[in-house]
Amino acid sequence: MKYKIMRQKISEFSSSLEPRLKKMFETCFYSSLDTAAKPMEDGTTFMLTGDIPAMWLRDSAVQVMGYLPYAKLDDDVNVLIRGLIKRQLNYIILDPYANAFNAEPNNQGHKDDITDSDNPWIWERKFEIDSLCYPLWLIEKYYEETKDESIFDDLFYKALEVIIQTFETEQYHFEKSKYFHYRPKYPQFPTLNNEGKGNPVGYTGLIWNGYRPSDDVCEYGYLVPSNMFASVILRWLISLKLPKDLKSRSEKLLSDIEQGIEKFGTVEHPKYGKIYAYEVDGLGGVNIMDDANVPSLLSLPYLGYCEKNDTLYQNTRKFILSKDNPYYYEGKFGKGVGSPHTPKDYIWHIAVIMQLLTSDSKQEKLACFDILMNTDAGLGVMHESFNKDNPHEFTREWFCWANTLFAIAIVDLKQGKLI
Repeated sequence: MKYKIMRQKISEFSSSLEPRLKKMFETCFYSSLDTAAKPMEDGTTFMLTGDIPAMWLRDSAVQVMGYLPYAKLDDDVNVLIRGLIKRQLNYIILDPYANAFNAEPNNQGHKDDITDSDNPWIWERKFEIDSLCYPLWLIEKYYEETKDESIFDDLFYKALEVIIQTFETEQYHFEKSKYFHYRPKYPQFPTLNNEGKGNPVGYTGLIWNGYRPSDDVCEYGYLVPSNMFASVILRWLISLKLPKDLKSRSEKLLSDIEQGIEKFGTVEHPKYGKIYAYEVDGLGGVNIMDDANVPSLLSLPYLGYCEKNDTLYQNTRKFILSKDNPYYYEGKFGKGVGSPHTPKDYIWHIAVIMQLLTSDSKQEKLACFDILMNTDAGLGVMHESFNKDNPHEFTREWFCWANTLFAIAIVDLKQGKLI
């Protein structure tokens, strides 16, 4: 039996859970492994996002996060994760501006999009900072668990050079970047205007970002939580024994981003005081909101950007979890953050899980847990979003990212002796 050690450990962990929770936990924990992971002939791992036949760099990294504690104990887990990392890095080298890829060069996906590249490997070419951050975050977490320095091989450094170069270029999007992307054939799905270059921006030191982690278009060019995620990754990279050139460039990027967030990324709110903005353009334009997708402002402690009790984060959190956030909803079956990506009044399971994982309050954690348990529509899995007044109305029945995070949340609650 493959994954024997991990399966044994999970069986031991879940044996003390009540029957319905035990079944939900195991289903969600193994969701990516049993339904989405595809070992490839070249030794890499292709990871479906769920009900879409493509691999997202962002989703695939999170989909194996629950397996990381077993990467040192179980050789099958190690092969799975290393194979995924190798495929992610090869995809980044192929095109750092793409967010989702095909298993083979079959030209499937959004082939009607207008962009500056036509590669049959690409499912979708929406430039998102987090798509480049997540694979590095996975490598960081993998190394923390295994201390396996062989992960820092030639492929890693080749991909890292591509990532750093892309970040540097997109600090000057209109001056230096060749990237453009738009989808005129499907106007119901907004893409970058201005012939795919996006709205005007001023220099801030931040990295320009075309699309949010929801794959929705950015209204303003600099997505603050994604830049914060980049700063987390850069800080980790600087701690490594990098070649001198890569180290100095990473240090400069980190300094630029930190200064940009400090100067442009905060606003004074009349009710909540100083809080983080969601998007800015460096020209005075500011978007005050939060989205359910991660990186989000709500998720900052989860990503390692700040502590849970950080004052600025707490101010921002109070705003996010209030009706002043245009995408916060309260209904008969729950309350939490939604997204312009899904219908009005639909709350995201990922956002409820992020609220749970970033809270120090036992009461708040258990309230989030109750919402998750009562909004699965009787299917025993998480969804993308659910109607706040009727959880049987939901989007995406098969969504591995949300399932993985549910399993991680249950481990968090169990370790905290809350369940």
